[in-house]
Amino acid sequence: MTADKLKQYIAFFGGALSALYLFLETVDVKLEQFNQVSIEAFVAFLTALVPLILVAYGIYKNQYLVTKKAKEAEAELKRKGLK
Repeated sequence: MTADKLKQYIAFFGGALSALYLFLETVDVKLEQFNQVSIEAFVAFLTALVPLILVAYGIYKNQYLVTKKAKEAEAELKRKGLK
């Protein structure tokens, strides 16, 4: 999944929340915490959270401290002079 596609999904989710908000307003259901400002803040939060998760996963996958297999791979790289 590309970064552009991920942004499209987040925008879609924000649009769906906005549509739900407008529907609830139409049927006269008032939720004080669920408004356009809170929806925009949630979308901004998701926009910042998703890259953080992707970076954290990348760091986890590219380090050699966690698993035995990763330690063996590091030793092999050192043996071949690649690290």
